[in-house]
Order: sequence, then C-alpha cells, then structure tokens
Amino acid sequence: MAKLGTLYLAPNTLGDDARAEQLPWVLPSETINCTAKLKHWIVEDAKTARAFLKAIDSVLPLTCTIQEMQMSEWRGAARNAKYGDSVKPADLLKPLLAGHDMGLMSEAGVPGVADPGAELVLAAHKLGAQVKPLVGPSSILLGLMASGLNGQRFAFQGYLPQDTHERSTKLKQLEVESRKLQQTQIWIETPYRNVAMLTACMISLAPQTLLCIGVDLSLPSEMITTMPIEHWRKRYPNEAACASLQNRPTVFLLLA
Repeated sequence: MAKLGTLYLAPNTLGDDARAEQLPWVLPSETINCTAKLKHWIVEDAKTARAFLKAIDSVLPLTCTIQEMQMSEWRGAARNAKYGDSVKPADLLKPLLAGHDMGLMSEAGVPGVADPGAELVLAAHKLGAQVKPLVGPSSILLGLMASGLNGQRFAFQGYLPQDTHERSTKLKQLEVESRKLQQTQIWIETPYRNVAMLTACMISLAPQTLLCIGVDLSLPSEMITTMPIEHWRKRYPNEAACASLQNRPTVFLLLA
C-alpha cells in the first residue's frame, strides 16, 4: 500500500491588518516553512487563503505559485448540503491517498477549533493519514491567557443565540455554571453584533461577575480588558459609547 500524505493544520492570522509584517511575530519559522511547501489545500475561504499565502510568499517564497495550487473550499457538511453541494470530506482528501501532503486552513486562527475543519481532520484519521497541527494564534487561548480568569477550568461555548431573549437566558445560564464550577466561560461573536453582545452582558449579568473582552488579538490594534460588569456599565453607558468595538474580531470570557 502506498504511503499516505500528511494533513497539515495550518494556522491563519487573526486579521488582515499588516498581515505580512505580523507573520514572523505570530507564526514560528517552522510553521511558515511547512506552509510554503504545500501545493494541495482545503480552505474555508479561497479569497482569505490566497491573501494569507501571498503574505507567506513575501516572507518565504512558496514552492509553487498560488495559481498552480489545488485549492478546495470546505465550510462544513451542514452548510455545503444547504447549498446543494454533495462533496464529502473523503472526496477532498483524495490527494492524501496519492501520497501528497495537504494543508487545511481556517478563515482565521487554527483549523478545527471554532471551525468546520474538524470534520476533515476526523476523516483523515479514518483514512489512517498522519495529522500534523502547526503552531499559530488562537483567539480563544490568547484571550484566556490574557484574561486573568480561571485557566485551569474553562469551557468554550462557540456562538450564543442571536435572539435577544434567548441570548439573555444563555448568559444567565453560563453565569450560574461558572459560579457553580468556578469555570471560565468563553464564546465568540460575529463582529457586527459585538455591541449587542456587550449590551446583553451588561443587562443580564450580575454586577460583580468578571467579564473579559479581547479585541483584535495579536493585531496592532489589540485591546484586552477584564473588569466587573458594574465597571463595564460605567465605561459603556449606552450603545453609542460601544461603537469602537463594532466590527472587530472579539472573544468574550466571564467568571462569576
């Protein structure tokens, strides 16, 4: 039986602000070296992937041009099915069977974490292929590291409900669980809903509950703040005061 290729999990930057200048700071040289050598790719978004690879090329020349690369998009089985795309993870991993190494890239951060790439990683394991995670930035871990909250016991919740009532109910539930287990609760939000999320936190959570907001993590505009809800209410007394947080990649953490 022919030797299978390796699936490399290639981390992306957490934003496109000064991407080329940021690469040597957020990615180890070995991660950049491995990424530059790959020709076969599965990516969440081809446009984002090409911009990232162009930045890699400015630091270390790519083995082949971006035009020569074989690049497929994967945004999760459920989303693909919604748009009538019947492709399966195993279909996208065929280069591994031919002995070619492949790269899996998220739109931002690391593949498989808050990312549909986990389905492809599991499929690679089922094939018996080696999976190699490369070191890079994760907003979830960076936020937890910098929050000052409990890093021994924590849970990642993904996205919270969009409905105002359901979101408030979920926040109160997370607060209860955090208090009971002394567990840091972590979640992310679509950037254009940041203000709505912070407003919901200030309305729904107890005054002494600690809330950390990490904005633009690893970027020059990075901002990380942890303080009790009562202090957040004073800093941002209305939606207009929160405007600077809108449309910026953000991770939220609480500890009751």
